Parts: sequence; structure tokens; C-alpha cells
Amino acid sequence: MPAGILHALLAAALFGASTPLAKLLGAQMAPTLLAGLLYAGSGIGLCACLLWRAVRQRRQTPAARAGQQVARLRGRDIGWLAGAIAAGGVAGPLLLLAGLASMPASNAALLLNLEGVFTALLAWFAFHENFDRRILLGMTAIVAAGLLLSWGAGVQASLAPGALAIVGACLCWALDNNLTRKVAAADAVQIAAWKGIVAGSVNLGASMVIGVAWPAPSLAVAAGVLGFCGYGVSLVLFVLALRGLGSARTGAYFSVAPFIGAAIAIVLLHEATDLRFWLAGVLMGIGLWLHLTERHGHRHVHEPLLHTHEHAHARADDGMPADPHHVHRHDFAWDGKTPHTHAHQHEAIAHTHAHFPDIHHRHRH
Repeated sequence: MPAGILHALLAAALFGASTPLAKLLGAQMAPTLLAGLLYAGSGIGLCACLLWRAVRQRRQTPAARAGQQVARLRGRDIGWLAGAIAAGGVAGPLLLLAGLASMPASNAALLLNLEGVFTALLAWFAFHENFDRRILLGMTAIVAAGLLLSWGAGVQASLAPGALAIVGACLCWALDNNLTRKVAAADAVQIAAWKGIVAGSVNLGASMVIGVAWPAPSLAVAAGVLGFCGYGVSLVLFVLALRGLGSARTGAYFSVAPFIGAAIAIVLLHEATDLRFWLAGVLMGIGLWLHLTERHGHRHVHEPLLHTHEHAHARADDGMPADPHHVHRHDFAWDGKTPHTHAHQHEAIAHTHAHFPDIHHRHRH
């Protein structure tokens, strides 16, 4: 299994598990405060990881450090990252928590599949990622499932307010995903840490301004730990998946998150399910399967490119490079196997192979 797919699935598992747990905490504190604690926990935890990494690297020899450079954010990345934080780190969590307050967590968890759909739509039509009929059919199935879940019960059909809030959160995160894709080659931990610190500060500051009552210290710590795992570590894995798969495909794999959240909500919160819930689950399962089984390959041209990111130089059974995109010399000692990070030049090349719209395949079709 490609590393990008594994990263996306692990990110989905962590985020999916956080949804019903966030609902439990949301019953005991205001949405703005909970969002602030979740992101603050993410930011603080990831900053601690950055500090630990820096201390560890200082203890290494200069030769060992040469292949462990960090692909830092650049000045031109700030605008993309700021937009991603505003959409996904501030607006998205507030809408999610507001929606969770007025609808069952199991339904909300499945409705979160719309994030993948919105991510794909923005990726295709705003950021020009390629797509085909199979992906389009999968998206249609997920949209149908989302509409089935969001339609409120009653004599007069109407969209439930809680469902609309969840849909709004999905749209915010879709924008976040596509903007983050623009900076995905940079250090994933650094990107996620900035998101956590800024989003946490904004939401905690808003809570203080409006006079929200703080919870018991134990609940605040629990929210911080949940944020570190479900938002921080999950986001690091998601950025790595964006680097290897592009926005639309990562969003498709990430669609397993709502199913994980729904299962936990049913077991942990003893929430009842109805026929509408199960029909929506089937539709979303079909859509996810169509996304997961999509394949794409054609002849394409790589323009010269200089950038920094973690990579390896794997070789096939015949001894030839398994990854023709990374065939270059090194000016430091390297064992020939270990993944490493350094600035490297890609030469122009034209070839044919199956690929995703990763950081090396952002070409037109």
C-alpha cells in the first residue's frame, strides 16, 4: 500500500474517533471554548514534538544532520497557510461543534463525508486536479447519502439547522485541505503546529471575550489530549497524505473517518439508528469504494523543479530505480536506503506510469 494511502487512513481513524468524544466534552462546555482547547492541545503537543526533534538533531553529528534537513515554510507559503487556518482552524470547528450540539453524533459523523466531496469539487474546478467518471460516481453516492442524513423529519420537509452547520464545517475544511495542499511539501509537523497554535489562540480568545465559563481542569486537559491526537497527529498524517495523493484523493480516503466516528458513537453513546442511517451508510460505502479503486496513468512531462521534502531512493528487483523522480547525487554521507530530507533538483523528464496528483504530478490533462 502506498504510504500516502496509509497516512490518509490513519488520519481518518484518529479524527473519526475524536467526533463522538468531542460531543461528550461539548455537553460540558461552550463550542468556542472546546474548539480552542482542542486546537491548543494540538498546537502545544506538536510544538513539544518540534522541540524534542530539535534537541535530538543537535546531538547528532554534522554528517548525520546533513540528510535530516527540515523543509521549512517559506514566505510565499504564509498566505496559503493563513487562509487554511482561518477556514479549517477557526470557522470549521465552530460550525462542527454547533452542529453536534443539536443532532446525534452518529448522524453527524456520517454527514462529515461531505468534506471529501467538497474537497474534490474544489480540487477539480478551482485547483485543476484531474478526475474521471469513477470518481464522479463515487462523489454522487456520497452526496446522496449526505442529503439523506441532513433532511430533517417533520410534516414539512426542511434541512435541519444542525445538519447545515455540519455541511458548513465540511466546506470550510475542504477549502482548508486545498489551501494546505499548496504548502504540503513543507514540514508537516510545523504546518500542523502553526494551525493548532493560531486556531487555539483565536478560539480561546473569543471565549474569554464573550465570558464563557471554564470547565474543571481535568476536562480541559482531556480536551487538550483529544485535540493533540484527533486534530494534531491526524493533521500531520493528513498533510503527508496530501503530499503523496493530492487533495481529492486524500479527501476520498479520509472519508472512512465518519464511519469510524459513527461506530464509536453507537457503541459509546448508545445512540439509536434508523433505516435512513443505514441507507446513508450503504451509499457512503459505495462512494468510498469507487474512490478507493480509481486508477490513473498516462504519458506526462515533468518540468525542472528544485524543492525540499522527505524522500527515498528505492530500487526495484532488477536494481533499477523504482522511483525515477529521485535520481540525484548527495553531498553528504548516506546509506542508500534511509528516507532523508534535503534540497534536490529534478531534471526534465517525460514518461508513462500510474500516478496520483502528488507534489511531483501537478500537471494539466
